[in-house]
Amino acid sequence: MRDSTVKRWSRVHAALYRATGGVLGRRLAGNDMLLLTTLGRSSGHPHTVPLLFLSDNGRLVVIASYGGRDRHPDWYLNLVAYPVVEVRIASRAEPLVARTATAEERETWWPRIVDAYGDYALYQSRTERVIPVVFLEPAHRLP
Repeated sequence: MRDSTVKRWSRVHAALYRATGGVLGRRLAGNDMLLLTTLGRSSGHPHTVPLLFLSDNGRLVVIASYGGRDRHPDWYLNLVAYPVVEVRIASRAEPLVARTATAEERETWWPRIVDAYGDYALYQSRTERVIPVVFLEPAHRLP
């Protein structure tokens, strides 16, 4: 799928999710979805994308796969530049802080991620880059 098509569908998905409080768009491929809003690293404007996620003891885990493309998705580059993000699950939104998993954390998490959604293994096989695993946590939980 072309990048412009992915972005267009992402905007439609996010709009439906937000308008219905997550009634539409909250589940995809047997997994829960959230809306992640980052600030554009160049523009400073908010950008929202729907993402699959996993939960772990009060933190959320998202994957910057971009379908196995050879570059990171814009949302990931945005949160690297500005790690304070907004996450919406259903109708509840909250500010969180993003951080990329260390190599050791990623190694631990990757099998769980692939178990939840097997296409992540396919996406990783399509690219030379290491697909980042990102933790979204309340600010008070960060080291």
